[in-house]
Amino acid sequence: MKKTMMRTALAGAILTSALVGQSGNATAAAATATPTVKPAATTAPIMRDNLFKFGLKKAVELPVTVTAGGFSYTLEKIMIYDVKSATAQTLIKKYGYTGTDSAKYFIWTKITVENKSGNTVQKNYKDLNEKWELNFGGETSAYVTMPLTTVDVPHYKPNNKEALWSWSLKAGEKLSTYQAYLYDGKFNSFVIWLDNKNVSTEKYVAKNPKE
Repeated sequence: MKKTMMRTALAGAILTSALVGQSGNATAAAATATPTVKPAATTAPIMRDNLFKFGLKKAVELPVTVTAGGFSYTLEKIMIYDVKSATAQTLIKKYGYTGTDSAKYFIWTKITVENKSGNTVQKNYKDLNEKWELNFGGETSAYVTMPLTTVDVPHYKPNNKEALWSWSLKAGEKLSTYQAYLYDGKFNSFVIWLDNKNVSTEKYVAKNPKE
């Protein structure tokens, strides 16, 4: 009987020792193991233009800012579409853009304009002069197309943040919005022209190496 008890106690001691050893080995392995580091998620770059599709090689990256007489125009994004493309037609129908039937290209821009001139700067019935133009080296510049006013969606309202037409900025005011253009010419280059209070400046953005 005593021998049986001794054998049982001895077996238990051996089993306990083995378990303790396994636990110690596992703890040591965990302490020395190299932690697995997950690669940081990469954010896809923002597509600010598709000028390359029209043979234009950029000299500067967007956003591009042009300033004249204390008034600045920043081109945040520009996308050029065939006027009959699905994307262009969606925007045309959504905002009721006019004069698109005879155009070749529909140009969609995201812009920010800021007035630090000390005087009101505007483009409306009080001042019909365009303050900026987009020129692609053709015979004419791209021309702004007007979004229509509807009962439900008054896109024609001043300082519209979705589809710009008329606008007015007092000193210190800033506006971020979207503006559409139509264009029928060639893409030889891309220059932004800005004029305010008889002060003019331009910014060369891109050119076509083949031209």
